[in-house]
Amino acid sequence: MNCLLRTVNSLHSLYNEYKAMVEDFLGSCFCDKSSSYAELLESMRYSLLAGGKRIRPVLTLMFCKAAGGDPKTALPVACAVEMLHTYSLIHDDLPCMDNDDLRRGKPTNHKVFGETIAVLAGDAMQAEAFKAVLSSSLPAEVRAECARILAGAAGENGICGGQYLDMKGEGKPRNSEKLFDMCRRKTASLISAACQMGALAGGADKEQLCAAESYGYDIGLAFQIRDDILDELSTAEELGKPIGSDKREGKTTFMNLLGQDKCEEYLKLLTDRAKDTAARAYPQSDFLIGFADELCVRRS
Repeated sequence: MNCLLRTVNSLHSLYNEYKAMVEDFLGSCFCDKSSSYAELLESMRYSLLAGGKRIRPVLTLMFCKAAGGDPKTALPVACAVEMLHTYSLIHDDLPCMDNDDLRRGKPTNHKVFGETIAVLAGDAMQAEAFKAVLSSSLPAEVRAECARILAGAAGENGICGGQYLDMKGEGKPRNSEKLFDMCRRKTASLISAACQMGALAGGADKEQLCAAESYGYDIGLAFQIRDDILDELSTAEELGKPIGSDKREGKTTFMNLLGQDKCEEYLKLLTDRAKDTAARAYPQSDFLIGFADELCVRRS
């Protein structure tokens, strides 16, 4: 029991350390108040610094460490992942998409700055994500591969394709195969990219890169299933966003398709598979294993 407690405390300590590194980096971005487009920068910072768990950039730093690298060298690419994630949230909340009023306990970007500035803030954030990757101090070939992976997660085979499937599926029945396909693109692709980019920055070999990709997709799908569970069983105060919106809009979720018991089964299966993948490929896998467990039982 004492050994388990020490492991949990060490994980939380490392997570908080990495999260603080990410917050410091992001806090230094888009600060020029004298710019002629200062309101655009303010809009970008509003969403980028609105809080959040920073799961994706922390995973990047964790995989860099697990692969034997220095997490500080991976910080720009880790924060690039968070920038791209923030862009996707700004656009997802727009009236033409999910039309949400609340994100991370605060009014959504378009509610504060208007739709036009919100769209531009998202567009700029996506571009700045790639700039952060390509301006990092990593070797040129690593920067190029990280940019390729991030682009894949953002494009037609990733977030945008997943969002298209999500929007087109409103009010229509969807089977589990289609739901997993949509969530694999919309949610899991960027989480997997975060893991792969960290592994690359840390000097991972081919087997470790494949493991990072698989681990990321598994915990990404588990993350979405847990989200769907919380969306029905949690509160808006706990989650920092409206609950039950997918159900009200007629979207198929894992909960209304499979039920809670089956969701819990899938959650355990995906988490266990991710843990096994990490353990086989990375000698220093304790934090990756512990993090998968933490995501599985999160309350927000």
